[in-house]
Amino acid sequence: MRHAALPLLLLASLSGCGLKPLYAGGRSGEAAQALASVSIEAIPGKGGWLMRNALEDRLKTMGEGSPRYLLKVQLDDRIEGLGVRADDTVTRERRTLRARYQLVDNSNGQTVLDETTGWDAGIDVASSEYATVAAEDSALERLTEIVADRVLARVALGAQE
Repeated sequence: MRHAALPLLLLASLSGCGLKPLYAGGRSGEAAQALASVSIEAIPGKGGWLMRNALEDRLKTMGEGSPRYLLKVQLDDRIEGLGVRADDTVTRERRTLRARYQLVDNSNGQTVLDETTGWDAGIDVASSEYATVAAEDSALERLTEIVADRVLARVALGAQE
């Protein structure tokens, strides 16, 4: 019986720590209201198009607000060979997507947030060039989704500060 009460006591002690869920309150919460007021600057290139779409898809779920903030994103997309055979052919690649993002307050032009985040993915290099290009494109699509989530999680915090 004592063992069953211990998790409840630990759970009760967390309420006094001052932590609260980032997305508390749903669409009417602070984070959702802050994200609803973010517009996104155009991002060049295929990766930029994918990133902007991923960001906009996530922001649409927060509702519509007047654009108080402008999100500027610069991408650095790299592919490097990792596994190399004796005949110098690459067998594995790593695709890395880094995003430097700035959240600018439209009312005064002040940069509220200026940070970098990123993620990488491994790619098997197939004997077919088409399959390798398809795997690289697929990796870019997955990476933009992951990096967009990371950017918006931090933007939600930054817009509330």
